Amino acid sequence: MFDAVRNNKRIVQVFLALITLPFAFWGVDSYFRSSSGTDELAKVGGSPISRQEFSLAMRDQQERLRGQLGREFNPAMLETPEARLAMLDSLVTQRLLLLHATKSGLTASDAQLIQVISSIPALQEDGQFSKRRYEQALRAQGLTQAGFEAKLRQDLTLQQLVQAVSDTAVVSGAAAERVIAIQLEERQVSEAIIRPEQHAGQLKISVEAVKEFYEKNRKLFEIPQQIRAEFVVLSREALAEQTTISPDDIKSAYEKNAKNYATEEERRASHILIQMPADAPEAEQKAARARIETILQQVKRTPGEFARLAKEHSQDPGSAAKGGDLGFFPRGAMVKPFEEAVFSLKENQISDVVRSEFGFHIIRLTGIKPGKVRSLEEARDSIAAELKLQAAGRKFAEAAESFSNLVYEQADSLKPAAETFKLPLRQTGLFDQQNRAAAGPLASNEKLFAALFSDDALKNKRNTNAIEVAPNTLVAARVVEVRPAELRPLEAVKAEIEKNLAADESARLAQKEGEAKLARLNMGEAVAISWTQPQTVVRQPMRGLAAEAQRVIFKAPADKLPAYAGTQLPNGAYVLYRISQVNSGAARNAADPRAKAQRGQLAQLAGAEDFNAYLAALRQRYGVKIDKAALAKGDDQDAPAPATAPSRPKKSGKF
Repeated sequence: MFDAVRNNKRIVQVFLALITLPFAFWGVDSYFRSSSGTDELAKVGGSPISRQEFSLAMRDQQERLRGQLGREFNPAMLETPEARLAMLDSLVTQRLLLLHATKSGLTASDAQLIQVISSIPALQEDGQFSKRRYEQALRAQGLTQAGFEAKLRQDLTLQQLVQAVSDTAVVSGAAAERVIAIQLEERQVSEAIIRPEQHAGQLKISVEAVKEFYEKNRKLFEIPQQIRAEFVVLSREALAEQTTISPDDIKSAYEKNAKNYATEEERRASHILIQMPADAPEAEQKAARARIETILQQVKRTPGEFARLAKEHSQDPGSAAKGGDLGFFPRGAMVKPFEEAVFSLKENQISDVVRSEFGFHIIRLTGIKPGKVRSLEEARDSIAAELKLQAAGRKFAEAAESFSNLVYEQADSLKPAAETFKLPLRQTGLFDQQNRAAAGPLASNEKLFAALFSDDALKNKRNTNAIEVAPNTLVAARVVEVRPAELRPLEAVKAEIEKNLAADESARLAQKEGEAKLARLNMGEAVAISWTQPQTVVRQPMRGLAAEAQRVIFKAPADKLPAYAGTQLPNGAYVLYRISQVNSGAARNAADPRAKAQRGQLAQLAGAEDFNAYLAALRQRYGVKIDKAALAKGDDQDAPAPATAPSRPKKSGKF
């Protein structure tokens, strides 16, 4: 089914939770570079997972989170022992699934592969797959088509394996109905708020209390040590900007790769499919062919009804609802028999029955988009940009070594490196180890950030090593200003302390009053309280109602009404709740649209449990060994050390 993969956008949630190694086209190069490391962190069925694989996966995850969180991203979140072990576990899970898929003979088909690649937005022009862009992108990343497609095929295979396990989970009907009834329960609730401000007149904060708080919490009033740094960035893109490409080189590249600037002819077709595997019993094949022949006769009698007949008879789940429409596609996008039939038809012509590996087809050609060639002038800018990047890529390794040596040897200044490589010398604002915002790009790499707070950087103001912060990107930095930590004087923080002590005491008095009233209400006493009008409260998150409030409301016994509950909110207010009515979720189960969503969630949870059990069985079957001691050693992401490893030059001084 040609549209099956294209339209199956849902990735199993449990797969996303466990396989945290996103397949991103622009970062896939790391998966295909040869590994020279022998440091093993784990073994799965005898197959090792190297430190280099782990480091590349961590880097990919870091880039993904940086893209999602932006300035909120802190690389330190991935450097905890728990995060590192979770990443290694995800690599182990991926390796287990791949090993089992290989041994079981599972693999994604060529048709699935083609459909996924053709749907990648970066490889499209005017909404259609562009072979030129595909080949251009592969070259820019230093990839081979075979390597790229092998990794993609692997990812699709693993996805199919996970879906095969998790999508077949079964939830007991009785258990599901009980859970849904609880989830759909509603309660009619009124509230009364005891605000901390109501006790403001009872407060008196003494000078002694303020002073005592200040002395016991001096850390709260410290301004931490702050630094300002300058830095220089050497990247492939920076080298590309400095590269000049001659018109002759552009013309030569255009002529040499002329096919890349040609758009192939594309054709649009609709089809009616009767599914039938090639290895099906002969009787079934005859029956399927007889059925498609009957449909073909109907199509020939009323060609204008093709779309209606496709909706009625086609077994392609991706295109049937669209009247069989498959959109435009070039040669090579469909299986051979189907392609040959499409490219032999005239516009609006209908084929005879066509047999493919998927079954029997009737095809109608609905459009032809002729191929075209981009002129040299149209392609000039993109060719120049590509040639600049290629030239910069060739220069980068040598430049990186020279850059690393220079910032190491000229340790007292980054100016020589900036001038030698014609790079801007940039400067940060003041920042400390907790508040990184003013550190700019220096905050995104933990190793570089830590180097700035080393003794050598702080006391001697020497350059850090050149550190690789991203592929083909080195950064060296130097501290230019240090502001020591200082304690804010009591007089400067006195008002702040008084305000906080008053807020704490007001909240304590509000809680005391609220708990006393709640106790009296639960004993059946009459209490003078002004309740709000009842509102419906459900178990799902509600705007304006804290999760803790929902918890106490639904925890309160409902066998005798009215029932009462209470809790203190983060702002210090104490809220009393009066539950006057309980509506059972069981009564509305069949009609409530939320019940369907709840059943889906229960099925997903059951699928996750089944998948976890499946993984446990695979671990036992193939054997998994994790070297936690090796994992704890950390990774070295620094740029290569200078070739001659010179000693740090000493500062000049007088005799």
